[in-house]
Amino acid sequence: MYKFLVDTHTHLYAEAFERDLTGVMTAAMDETNVRYFYMPNVDVESVERMEFVQNAYPKNCFSMMGLHPCSVDANVIEHLETIGAHLGQREYAAIGEIGLDYYWDLAWREQQKIAFSTQCEWAMALGLPIVIHARNAASPNVDNCIDDLISLVESAQEVGDLRGVFHCFSGTYAQARKIIDLGFYLGIGGVLTYKNGGINQFIDRLPLERLVLETDAPYLAPNPHRGKRNSSAYLGFIAAELARLRGQDLEKITHQTTANAFALFGLPDGL
Repeated sequence: MYKFLVDTHTHLYAEAFERDLTGVMTAAMDETNVRYFYMPNVDVESVERMEFVQNAYPKNCFSMMGLHPCSVDANVIEHLETIGAHLGQREYAAIGEIGLDYYWDLAWREQQKIAFSTQCEWAMALGLPIVIHARNAASPNVDNCIDDLISLVESAQEVGDLRGVFHCFSGTYAQARKIIDLGFYLGIGGVLTYKNGGINQFIDRLPLERLVLETDAPYLAPNPHRGKRNSSAYLGFIAAELARLRGQDLEKITHQTTANAFALFGLPDGL
């Protein structure tokens, strides 16, 4: 029975943590009992900072390698070449954070799809999971990026073994079921604690065996810290809300979501 939590998505290398990373890590590990932290890369510049954190906490922090959709621009091929070169230099837990983002800028939508498919090919070749970012456009007249990603995953799975997680899932119940049917996990974060978060309306209808916990720190802090800097130390609030909404013991939520994280990323050395 696992009695500790795993933050499957946290940007501990972000500038928001430069001054007090040690305090954040101490609070998470000693006060909230979060033992492992998985860090997604976002662009070429973030690699050095991310690996600094992993080297500082080699038994607890694990890096991913990927190009975030918001980092896709006219130089996408060059960016991918740089990101891809890192994959041969050390081991990574996953390819991520990759995906589609239609919220900020639609100019590079097709390039985002190319970047996503390319990185899926890397994941299948290396036997690594992918960590997917999905954010819809503000306008209802633009295609739903979760539907687009589901289609891209389906196409990739026709030629290889593609697995992973839709991080910070914010879609519908029907989309959640499709994702689970594809063998993917759903990342559950601070949005679960929001009154109008959406997923809180049907989280009790989803199989616990396909849910993993995350903070996406320093973003999307859960209640009662909404609007402030998020922290991996707040993962306990998300676990507690998941237990409440599902009517299950916190101990069961802790054990199963941690087991799910290990099924997704593999067991850490020494566990």
